[in-house]
Amino acid sequence: ALVALSFSGAIGLTFLMLGCALEYYGVYWPLFVLLFYFVCPIPHFIAKRVSEDSEAASSACRELAYFFTTGIVVSAFGFPIILARVEAV
Repeated sequence: ALVALSFSGAIGLTFLMLGCALEYYGVYWPLFVLLFYFVCPIPHFIAKRVSEDSEAASSACRELAYFFTTGIVVSAFGFPIILARVEAV
């Protein structure tokens, strides 16, 4: 499962780079999606650092980190849709 996930991530990043590298279109706005990819694991790392009881099944800090991570992932899918609606792409 981990190999398939990393393979699909690599293919997705390759398509993103190829989509922005075509000289015919000359649009580089979709590269801002990479910002979401880099920001996505930050809440998880902060919650892991702050959470003192690592044996607990759930904590408020960890659940808040999951919520923020979910919001960032949804934004990574929504940002290209917004760009397509305003015809920036």
